[in-house]
Amino acid sequence: MKKKIAILGSTGSIGKTLLDIVNKDRKNFEIILLTADTNYKLLYKQAKNFNVKNLIITNPVKYNLLKKINKKKNLNIYNDFKNLHRIFKSKIDYSMSSITGINGLEPTLNIIRYSKKIAIANKESIICGWNLINKELKKNKTQFIPVDSEHFSLWYGLKNLKINNIEMIYLTASGGPFSKISLNKFKSIKINQALKHPNWKMGKKISIDSATMINKVYEVIEARNIFKINYKKIKILIHPKSYVHAILKFDNGLTKIIAHDTTMKIPIFNTLYDNNSKKLKSKIIDINILNNLNLKNIELKRFPMVNLLNFLPSKQSLFETVVVSANDTLVELFLNNEIKFVDIQKKLFKIINKKKFSKYKKKYPKKIKDIVELNNYVRLITLENSI
Repeated sequence: MKKKIAILGSTGSIGKTLLDIVNKDRKNFEIILLTADTNYKLLYKQAKNFNVKNLIITNPVKYNLLKKINKKKNLNIYNDFKNLHRIFKSKIDYSMSSITGINGLEPTLNIIRYSKKIAIANKESIICGWNLINKELKKNKTQFIPVDSEHFSLWYGLKNLKINNIEMIYLTASGGPFSKISLNKFKSIKINQALKHPNWKMGKKISIDSATMINKVYEVIEARNIFKINYKKIKILIHPKSYVHAILKFDNGLTKIIAHDTTMKIPIFNTLYDNNSKKLKSKIIDINILNNLNLKNIELKRFPMVNLLNFLPSKQSLFETVVVSANDTLVELFLNNEIKFVDIQKKLFKIINKKKFSKYKKKYPKKIKDIVELNNYVRLITLENSI
């Protein structure tokens, strides 16, 4: 029997990689749902290629354009996630949530209710709404696997082991495009420079987050939420080659290193297939690379964004939404040439340290409305203080 799957964000890099994997094993999968925000042409092409009958496109203009090109009227096209009960008559085997930004939280919560297993690539959902996600996972008995290469590596490395036995976790960062340039050149960094990641092919938003290193701060928060581990037990190391994704140091003296090539194919593949049920051929990591891992401590003068960890509460709170919303807004401004690259970190620190936001360090998101309303409010404050 074919496994039924759904892909939220099928037109992005994660979604396209997953479709490439499914394409090579079509006899074992049936795609029930594909979704996108604006790329209606690619979404329509994917639907035709994989014979998918249900599509969601959230942008209202693109929704109407998609309906126009569906001349045969053979597709069920929706513009929100409120109609999942019409699409799924029973639980599907697997869903991928790869919608970017806080906007991905509500769709993620909705799809959990219809999924036996969910892979989540949406950082913001895990950072801002993990308690809501975890509640739905338990309520619906849905298996969860993180997709981010670092957290997938931690999840894989901790199989059949207890988190209490962890002495230290090391997450690696490549250093991005600015690991070697002179510090006095940071003020003149251009958009095209910040988008050129040396190892990974990513979208614009995550490329900028990687360049500022807030992406790695997010990953520390994700690790705290998912694995319930104290910040003090998580350390960031610079690893330019990006082959090692996580290092786990145990209290019995052993250390486990999880390494693979610099594509997202391996984490995605392993979330899809259970218990090594299918083999994946990947690039062999040269022994010379392992002989020279070149791991080093992070340079805070070069990456001051990492100091953000000093402002964060030890447990999940609404303050993470303040950080994510302010950063999202500032990255948009940078990509629109309205602020400088160095302003992202400087303005972010000024905004999150405003007295009005300190109370959110002790507040817990009880429902999605709390996160959405705060996100909109912080965005407004950020724009007022940045333009």
